[in-house]
Amino acid sequence: MADQSECPSLSDGILPPELHAWMLLLAATGAVEQELRSVVKERLDVSHDEFLVLCLLGTRPMDGLRMTKIAEHLGRPKTRLTYQIACLQHANLVTRKSVCGDKRGVEVALTEKGRRLLSEASDSLAHTVREALARFMGPDQRGALCALLPDLAEEAKQE
Repeated sequence: MADQSECPSLSDGILPPELHAWMLLLAATGAVEQELRSVVKERLDVSHDEFLVLCLLGTRPMDGLRMTKIAEHLGRPKTRLTYQIACLQHANLVTRKSVCGDKRGVEVALTEKGRRLLSEASDSLAHTVREALARFMGPDQRGALCALLPDLAEEAKQE
């Protein structure tokens, strides 16, 4: 995790703003993922990649997503995703069913248990994300991120 004083400003270096922003985004994402791994394991008892599947499914009301769409959204090979879905199904966190009219299509959805578990853990997971970003980013980067994340902006105002 980087010290906030080490966070480079936009005017440092030779990178154009887009590449600079991309590098900061990658670094911040890495810091968040590192912090989340242990909390996810403790609170949900799933791997980080399985957690990403749960989060993606949690964005859907009650319907599911096709395996190909999940793989596409998460940038994962479908073969690797099949194993993760099997683990989640074994834990009764997701269901798998064939898509009507498509022999090869498989749709995955959260079970009630999966939805409840994700909902119960969401506050502590969101807190972990906020803390990781606050420790990693400098004031300028945090200000920019606050504009994108309303809850983070509210906390920044209270400080």
